[in-house]
Amino acid sequence: MSKIILRSTIRCPECGHEKTETMPTDACQWFYECENCHALLKPRAGDCCVFCSYGDVPCPPIQQEQAEKGSSSADGCCA
Repeated sequence: MSKIILRSTIRCPECGHEKTETMPTDACQWFYECENCHALLKPRAGDCCVFCSYGDVPCPPIQQEQAEKGSSSADGCCA
């Protein structure tokens, strides 16, 4: 089984600022404030969290689901 990656770099869609953050393993993160422009990021439609929408690595539950299914697509997480 693949190792779960716990860090993801979030890129703000408003200003392009990037920051690497540690993702929670026990919950989805629905809001994230950009430290540069202070935009409040929320998941895009169909995504479970801000890491799945704006991060370079999906959240741990999605990674786990992908590893179990052996694919790069997931049906959702945090249910």
